[in-house]
Amino acid sequence: MKVHLFITCLNDAVFPKSGIAVTQVLERLGHEVIFDDRQTCCGQMHLNSGYRDEAVSLAKQWIEVFSDAEVIVSPSGSCVANVREMFATFANDTGDKTLAEAANALRGRVFEFSEFLLKKLDITDVGASFPHRVTYHPTCHGSRLLGLGTSPVRLLKAVQGLEYVELADHDQCCGFGGTFAVKNADTSAAMLHDKMAAIHSTKAEYCAAIDNSCLMHIGGGLTREGKGPKVIHLAEILASQEGR
Repeated sequence: MKVHLFITCLNDAVFPKSGIAVTQVLERLGHEVIFDDRQTCCGQMHLNSGYRDEAVSLAKQWIEVFSDAEVIVSPSGSCVANVREMFATFANDTGDKTLAEAANALRGRVFEFSEFLLKKLDITDVGASFPHRVTYHPTCHGSRLLGLGTSPVRLLKAVQGLEYVELADHDQCCGFGGTFAVKNADTSAAMLHDKMAAIHSTKAEYCAAIDNSCLMHIGGGLTREGKGPKVIHLAEILASQEGR
C-alpha cells in the first residue's frame, strides 16, 4: 500500500524522529511511504487562535497537496483531528462548496498512526522490542475527537520486553492545549503538576503518547524537576528493535 506521510510542522521542526519512526514501522510492514515536501501547516494553531482566514488558506494548500492520496497517516492526533473534524466545518462556514466537498472527501482517508495500524491494518504486533517500563498518556484530541481512548495501549502491550503500567487518572488533560498553555499559564501549570504526579507514581522509565505537543509540555515539566521518566512518541517505541 502507498501511504502518504503527513508529518505536521511541530514534528518536522522539533521532533523529526517521529516521522522517521513511522516510516520505519510502515516499511517494515511492507508499505511504501510517500512524503510530499509541498505540505505545510494544517492551520490548527491559527484556527484555535481565531485566525480563520489564515486557517482556511492553509487548509486549501493542505487539501491540494493530499487530494490524490489514497491513505494519509500522521503521528499527531491533534492535527488529524483538525483535518478530519474541523476542515469540513469551517469550510462550510465560508460558503465555499468546492472546498467543503474536497474536505469531506478526504475525511475517510486520514488516520492517526496508531489508528491506522489498529483499525485499517488490524495489526497490534509490529515486531518491536523495547525492554523498559512504560506508561501511556492518552491525549485529549486522540481520545475525544478521534475516539482512540487507550486503544494504542494494545500496541504497547504487544512490544517484546516492554512492561506496561497504567497511568492513574489517564483521561485527565496534561494542560497543554496549544495556545491554552500560553493564555492560561497558571491553570495549565496546575494541570501539568497533577499529570506529572500521576506519571511519577507509576515509576515508569518512559511516558508515551501519540502527540509530541503534549509530550513537549510534559517533558518540559519533568526536565525542570530534574527527575522522573523520559517522554517518547509511541511511534519511536514501535520502531525500536532494542535488544534484538
